[in-house]
Amino acid sequence: MLDKWIVEFDKGLRTLFASAQSLRPHPDAALDEAELAAEEKKHALGLMRVNHCGEVCAQALYQGQALTARTPQAREALRQAAQEEVEHLAWTERRIRELGGRPSVFNPLWYTGSLAIGVAAGVLGDKWNLGFLEETEQQVGAHLDSHLSRLPAADVKSRAIVEQMRDDELKHADMAHDLGAAQLPAPVKGVMKLSAKVMTGASYRL
Repeated sequence: MLDKWIVEFDKGLRTLFASAQSLRPHPDAALDEAELAAEEKKHALGLMRVNHCGEVCAQALYQGQALTARTPQAREALRQAAQEEVEHLAWTERRIRELGGRPSVFNPLWYTGSLAIGVAAGVLGDKWNLGFLEETEQQVGAHLDSHLSRLPAADVKSRAIVEQMRDDELKHADMAHDLGAAQLPAPVKGVMKLSAKVMTGASYRL
């Protein structure tokens, strides 16, 4: 058990302080950097910082859920989703640097909170664990759609990254649904949306 917790602690440190690596090519690799006005670049940076923060939260969430998942199927679903979220971390982190910024200073706080939520979701049982995964990914997909409408039209690199992330997130939601995810109560969904709004507002600026 001690070894298991050491491994999980190491995962957290790597998520927060090491550069993530992507197995797939970066979605924007073949695209040229556009000339953006200062305000456009600042806005794109804020949005990509929010997206990076969301991926940090996803790592913690899935880590906590996998720790308390009860069946191999649920653990594998969470493991697969988490691996693609690592790639999203790599894509958004590099894009943030290209835009001249850095990740959110609040990442350790969001990571800790998301890990606790993930553990709690798993304790409730696999159908609720998967239900939380499905709802999270659906909300993230909608959130990324909103970013596509707000990113500068000329910023094709950021847009390519966000589009691929959105497609991956919706695929994760479908996977959870197919494995028997429970429908979360409306109040729970509302709390999730409110928490995301707080995180988004803080991470956009810092």
